[in-house]
Amino acid sequence: MTMRRVLALVVLLALASHGEPARAHAFLHHAVPAVGGTVAVAPKEVRLFFTQELEPHFSGVTLSTGDGQSVATGAATVDPQDPTAMVLSVPPLAPGKYKVSWHAVSVDTHRTEGDFTFEIRP
Repeated sequence: MTMRRVLALVVLLALASHGEPARAHAFLHHAVPAVGGTVAVAPKEVRLFFTQELEPHFSGVTLSTGDGQSVATGAATVDPQDPTAMVLSVPPLAPGKYKVSWHAVSVDTHRTEGDFTFEIRP
């Protein structure tokens, strides 16, 4: 085999094995209050941190009690100082378990969603 054919074969194999580039999605990295955590004092906000920057108009958070009752909150916002963080201001919360449900669209336009709980136990 000539050197030219060997080089062509190496290039073809490299191109064939490269595959499609990985696409990043905005996955939940951590939250405050912590996922599954217990706090002694009711938070004034729930802050979610993601692995990618978020599209504010297509991302959101809702809060409900442990028995599924919706908690009235304003709309979640993306922190202008940290576009990977979404903030939900919450009213005064009674002790108990709460469920945070979120959906996030990253700047790559892919949607992810999930939920977690935290508990207030004075």
